[in-house]
Amino acid sequence: MTETAQGRELSVGVGAGGLATSDMVLNIGPQHPATHGVLRLLLTVDGERIVSADPIVGYMHRGAEKLFEVRDYRQIIVLANRHDWLSAFSNELGVVLGVERMLGMEVPERAVWARTLLAELNRVLNHLMFLGAYPLELGAITPIFYAFREREELQAVMEEVSGGRMHYMFNRVGGLKEDLPAGWLTRAEQAVAAVRRRLPDIEALVVGNEIVSARTLGVGVLTRELAAAYGVSGPIARASGLDLDLRRDEPYLAYGTLFAPGGPGRVVTRTAGDALARLECLLEQVHVSLDLVEACIAQLRSLATGPINVRLPKVVRVPEGHIYTWTENPLGFNGYYLVSRGDKVPWRLKLRSASFGNVQVLGRLLPGALISDMVAILGSMFFVVGDIDK
Repeated sequence: MTETAQGRELSVGVGAGGLATSDMVLNIGPQHPATHGVLRLLLTVDGERIVSADPIVGYMHRGAEKLFEVRDYRQIIVLANRHDWLSAFSNELGVVLGVERMLGMEVPERAVWARTLLAELNRVLNHLMFLGAYPLELGAITPIFYAFREREELQAVMEEVSGGRMHYMFNRVGGLKEDLPAGWLTRAEQAVAAVRRRLPDIEALVVGNEIVSARTLGVGVLTRELAAAYGVSGPIARASGLDLDLRRDEPYLAYGTLFAPGGPGRVVTRTAGDALARLECLLEQVHVSLDLVEACIAQLRSLATGPINVRLPKVVRVPEGHIYTWTENPLGFNGYYLVSRGDKVPWRLKLRSASFGNVQVLGRLLPGALISDMVAILGSMFFVVGDIDK
């Protein structure tokens, strides 16, 4: 028979030895050290086995989309870079690229390459956070100290160029806020070299580690078909064999050149689709992004001195119409659907965030897993709660 608890059908049966057994409803979160923030998982469990899982979001709702509609296109950037606070520069890009396309604006070449460079540095910063935090969730504290050492190396050059450590506010419609500081390319190159030199320290702690392998190998297997059906994207989808990367498939900025045959760009994929494959994708992607940064530095050095932005009127009005702009953010596809009525503010600006798609699949991924594996699966989905609740 069944009984209802918290609005759920719970099965009641007779176990071994004639003892009555029943499913239990278990809340993980919304305040829980394993949930990366205020995410709630409503689990129905039979002993240690998860029967069903319901990710419940909205505890951190920011109302970003409605706030966009009462800000002009300069002010929107400061809000847009905050929904995924680990991918701030990339969040800004989607907004300014959409506005520039609606305006038919051509951005200076120096700005194109500088944006690409900063976007890839931001990608490395994002991935290093998860490469440190994920082992922490599995019980290993040391990797996060190594990851933060490398993050600080790169944060220093990002802070020097933009003035911000996390929320850069460096993109502008038409280019960047200002030119790169004198000598900055050399300092960025030195920081990249230092990070690349020390990355084996993190890899030695994680790759091939018996405990990490035991907790992640074959755990939380996400099939390619399920990833596609739920809109999962980024490293998580590519770990399941879904070979999609907007930098290669629908190039923007300088990615068309970087991902051309013979270029440094390549798409990192795996086929296993388990938690270990997702971790490996993230780690290898750091190496690829550092290659792209070095290529951008070399290109910027070869460019003649010139403008870094387009001079704009005091009030920017976008022509009437609509456009959808998506970018390959560190955690997956980030899209903005902009609808304009010719005003200085958007009539509608809808956000398609990467983390939302990556988390909604948990309802299909967790059933059948053990509670002890739930933390390993959840951490391997690499999400930011602000990016879910927008």
